[in-house]
Amino acid sequence: MIRHLHRRRGERGFTLAELVMVAALIAVLSTMALPVAKFTVKRRKEAELRLALRLMRNAIDEHKRLSDQGLIPLTLGGEGYPEDLDVLVEGVDLVGQETKRRFLRRIPWDPMTGEQEWGKRSYQDDPDSDSWGSENLYDVYSLSDGTAIDGTKYKDW
Repeated sequence: MIRHLHRRRGERGFTLAELVMVAALIAVLSTMALPVAKFTVKRRKEAELRLALRLMRNAIDEHKRLSDQGLIPLTLGGEGYPEDLDVLVEGVDLVGQETKRRFLRRIPWDPMTGEQEWGKRSYQDDPDSDSWGSENLYDVYSLSDGTAIDGTKYKDW
């Protein structure tokens, strides 16, 4: 019975060669997983950027629609677009109603820059303009200089 408690000398643990092979295999697998993880994070941020842009553009369009229906009074020289993103958060008084209409709960964060700052285009600006005329907020875009997975620039979305 005592013989069964003691193991033979050749049966103890792993050999050095086995440990080196396992370490090499783990290293190869981890180098393959790292680019996939980076790609996944970038794809998630791009989806967040698309959502933020869609939310703000829909809010701008809704403001314009209500203005065209005469529910939001026009300012002198205005085209019915909001003056700034803050107007969409603060809300506007609708004509003939006692309620204030808000279009956004808050200004979204740009996931590419980590800021709440966005590029803005006025209704009077050129479609590819980088400057804003400080009136008639027509469009928003990311201020990031980065390139998307599909090769386009984030500021062109």
